[in-house]
Amino acid sequence: MLVSVGQFNPSGSVGANLAVMRSLAERAHDDGAALVIFPEESMFSIGKVDGDLAAAVAAHWSTFVRDLTLLARDLQIAVIAGGYEPSSDHRPYNTLVVVDAEGRVVETYRKLHLYDAFSYRESSRIAAGDDGPKNVNLGGLNIGVMTCYDLRFPEVARVLAEEGADLIAVPSAWFKGDHKVDHWETLLKARAIENTCWVAAAGTASGHTIGHSAIIDPMGVPQDFLEDEEQGLVTVDVTRRRIDEVREFLPVLRNRRLTTSRTLVPAPNGD
Repeated sequence: MLVSVGQFNPSGSVGANLAVMRSLAERAHDDGAALVIFPEESMFSIGKVDGDLAAAVAAHWSTFVRDLTLLARDLQIAVIAGGYEPSSDHRPYNTLVVVDAEGRVVETYRKLHLYDAFSYRESSRIAAGDDGPKNVNLGGLNIGVMTCYDLRFPEVARVLAEEGADLIAVPSAWFKGDHKVDHWETLLKARAIENTCWVAAAGTASGHTIGHSAIIDPMGVPQDFLEDEEQGLVTVDVTRRRIDEVREFLPVLRNRRLTTSRTLVPAPNGD
């Protein structure tokens, strides 16, 4: 399957962001891609939203999802993108939407690990997901999904790999800071190498986030990548054949003696 990763700088306007996504998806379609992956916060950047966040999410979530389905159906391309979904309290979920090439929502994933690190506290504004990692089949390829900070928790990727992920999609808004690009690139490669699967990471590129989207093969080798450009797209042929080749001489999943557990530990403050 040809897979594209789109990188951009989300604004506070859902309509403007969807227009950028459609433009990038048209480029992915022209490349022959069957799937395009967009970043976390593709719906809007919460730092750029005017007024109350919960009200903005309630007003725009359904429009965002509807327009993703229309984009996918019009271009006959599957789409994965991040937005904010209403919850039962004032804090929305940070949610990935997975839409197939027919325009059907086939899965959603609520970010499990909230970014309460490096002096930031995502949990003060966002509710943690409680349903664990998700895999979905798109065009015969098993796609696992995680969001940004989830990347720092290797058990998330391992659960996805144990459940058959060929490709792990990582929409992100990875903050800038000392060593942060190194962390990002190292962790992406590690998740690919330790699970002998593909990794496709879509990052926002802004004044406070790094961009650096990439598609990495099961040996941890970037097949194509972006740097900090505010808008860009890369497309790579993601194949089961490459996975099979690597797992033939590096059968780490077959050799392991421990398996992960799906038991979820409650988040702080009962989130």
